[in-house]
Amino acid sequence: MEKTVAFHTLGCKLNFSETSAIAKQLKDHGFARKEFHEGAGLYVVNTCSVTENADKECRKIVRDILNVSPEACIAIIGCYAQLKPQEIAQIEGVDLVLGATEKFNIPAYINQLSEKPSEAVVHSCEIEDADSFVSAWSSGDRTRTFLKVQDGCDYTCSFCTIPLARGKSRSDSVANVLENVKQIAASGAKEVVLTGVNLGDFGKGLHGGKKREESFRELITALDAFEGIERFRISSIEPNLLTNEVIHFVAQSKKFVPHFHIPLQSGSDNMLRAMRRRYMTDLYTDRVQTIKSLMPHCCIGVDVIVGFPGETEEEFLKTYNYLNQLDISYLHVFTYSERDNTDAIAMPGVIPVNERRKRNKMLRTLSLKKQRAFYTQHQGTTRTVLFEEENRNGFMSGYTDNYIRVTVPFDTQLINKLIPFELSTLGSDNIFTSETVAVMA
Repeated sequence: MEKTVAFHTLGCKLNFSETSAIAKQLKDHGFARKEFHEGAGLYVVNTCSVTENADKECRKIVRDILNVSPEACIAIIGCYAQLKPQEIAQIEGVDLVLGATEKFNIPAYINQLSEKPSEAVVHSCEIEDADSFVSAWSSGDRTRTFLKVQDGCDYTCSFCTIPLARGKSRSDSVANVLENVKQIAASGAKEVVLTGVNLGDFGKGLHGGKKREESFRELITALDAFEGIERFRISSIEPNLLTNEVIHFVAQSKKFVPHFHIPLQSGSDNMLRAMRRRYMTDLYTDRVQTIKSLMPHCCIGVDVIVGFPGETEEEFLKTYNYLNQLDISYLHVFTYSERDNTDAIAMPGVIPVNERRKRNKMLRTLSLKKQRAFYTQHQGTTRTVLFEEENRNGFMSGYTDNYIRVTVPFDTQLINKLIPFELSTLGSDNIFTSETVAVMA
């Protein structure tokens, strides 16, 4: 096998951080990294299992690989590989399938394949055995790094396969996170985004368990004192774990930015009970109001699911009206899809797919309205933007601390710089623009 490797990552930022960690492993074992379209001896596809399209996506990517590099060895790893390894093994062209723990041992498995096997080799553990934490962070973008600090989930939401794909909740130690952040800072990155499956559940230790060894508050307190990173951003965090103590801490922090992404899933308490969520809308409302009272400029993103079994028109409108009146900034809208081995798949009141899509469209339209309103509130103000290095048709992008996107003409002097930026010209695409930006000495 030619010792070159290309990657394709599906799903969440956690997957991207883990792909980077695996890429480092393979580099240490002599593999040179190539772009997908260049052709490589080994292709690693890191999969997601959030939607029912995982199978279709996986098959399409394998076909694309074989078109580019017909003799390549193809390894499928990640959540989908843990949930349905035998199904993946039947896909023509797949050579290796690695589950939740085995994916971090990929160099050893690749070394065992002296040539392309006649049929796929499958290594997938029982999910109860996924009980160790492996550090990971994304690389390749020296501006912003996604740092994995937690993995797995002990919750039992009725629609979710993540506990079956990633195992129980476990996490890094505060001390090791700080060591990882030192390495990230040395690479030149200015912003670190903390990621995990259930981020607020941080502190259960490398092997998980009921006893909490540390806390999320301890983690962010330690990071706030770290010199060398300008910004820390908290990714998705459950509302019941986003305590008032954490909110108050972020409000006075100089490093943690005013931006929260808080899953809601439904604005109907009936639906939240059916989903087995660990809060009701009154708690969610309290969290949003507390944030906005302390940080009126804070950006708040929301996850929501439409078309869950039993979500009548009346229940959906509860969600729509609840979100419409709530002081939030944008939505991530997911259309419910039936997943094997979940309790929701057997629930009555199945919503027709066309109706699910209609509700999705309504909430995506509402999201644009919310984002426009949030951006308009900040028009005329000046906020600090961290500019990224990607050149898109002569333009570059960046985000303010409170997650407002801006674009300007590409200028190498701006790359990875924190620049005061006046939010003046707001386009119809909900992006602030400017023809010139002053680079501070």
